[in-house]
Amino acid sequence: MNLFDYYIGHCWMTGWQSINHSFRNWADLMTGNWKDYGLMFYDDPYESCYDCFWSYLGDDDTLPKEFLEHLQEIVDRIDRGEEKLIPLENVKELLGDLHDETI
Repeated sequence: MNLFDYYIGHCWMTGWQSINHSFRNWADLMTGNWKDYGLMFYDDPYESCYDCFWSYLGDDDTLPKEFLEHLQEIVDRIDRGEEKLIPLENVKELLGDLHDETI
């Protein structure tokens, strides 16, 4: 991943996505469209919308370039067959065994 891909493809696009979420949430807050923000029956939808707005303003989903390159390298190694993968059925069995042990 070169610097252009990182800054334009990740940082800039992630920033615009974050701004988009903030403006959508702000619009819901200003127009009273907060009825779907309460997740539980006892939640106040207005308070949830208000809290969501302030959390979006401080949201930063950009990841370090080194981390993204590391993830890309892992994907490439999986594609080349250099990484041993655990089939999903085996994971289910392992999780079932762990669940049975804890009961």
